[in-house]
Amino acid sequence: MKKSLRFYLVLSLGIFILCACKSAEDAQDTATTPDWFNVELTDVQTDETFTMNDYAGKVVLLETMAVWCPTCILQAAYIYKLHDLLGHPDDLISVSLDVDLNENTADLKQYTAEYGFDWHFAIAPLEIDRALGNLYSAQYLNPPLAPMLIIDRQGNVHLLPYGLKDTETLQEAVEPYLNQ
Repeated sequence: MKKSLRFYLVLSLGIFILCACKSAEDAQDTATTPDWFNVELTDVQTDETFTMNDYAGKVVLLETMAVWCPTCILQAAYIYKLHDLLGHPDDLISVSLDVDLNENTADLKQYTAEYGFDWHFAIAPLEIDRALGNLYSAQYLNPPLAPMLIIDRQGNVHLLPYGLKDTETLQEAVEPYLNQ
């Protein structure tokens, strides 16, 4: 009786260990990016569509903004200088998402032309606004706070502190991910 009980205990423990290992492997295999990475956006300057997943393997600097926001203009100027400072690397993608539900493509296109900004600008659909607010903070929908995040080469999201970030601060935040 003791042998069969010991056999079943060892067998149960072995099955438990195998299942636990398999679950850990499955979790690693199914690690995915947030759903909002799949939402299609349209660049207002080129009319080309893109998703965040299109930039897998690259570093993405994403800001939320609005055309009426004076802080956003200053932040964008620092982003522009950052690209110049770094020599416009192909693996650094900047995306500015207009999160004001009252603004439209024409307004944003005029804004980019007026200031000469040359990276991706898109109107954030409600689905992305909700995801940013729910996943990271409702403050991501408050453009004067200059909310920004970095998406690294593996698709991990890194939140930057709120507030205006000058070129040097952006460089310090971005370079570690570019060097990976």
